[in-house]
Amino acid sequence: MNTTTLTCPRCSSPMELGVLVDHNYSGYAQPEWLEGEPRTSMLTGGLKVKGQTYDVITYRCSGCGYLESYAHLPKE
Repeated sequence: MNTTTLTCPRCSSPMELGVLVDHNYSGYAQPEWLEGEPRTSMLTGGLKVKGQTYDVITYRCSGCGYLESYAHLPKE
């Protein structure tokens, strides 16, 4: 995971690295970014997942709480 130090674009305070947590029926999961337009699965009612996915990391401003998310590396 990238440990670059960022400053908030709004208030110039330091930003902290973390992830947004997806709560689901089996516990917690890290959100992913999926390339392309979303398509609904007729069988499950969820999304069809085809293409490259990327784990999403999020920085939170320690001063004002602003969030900024990135999808840096493809998920293996």
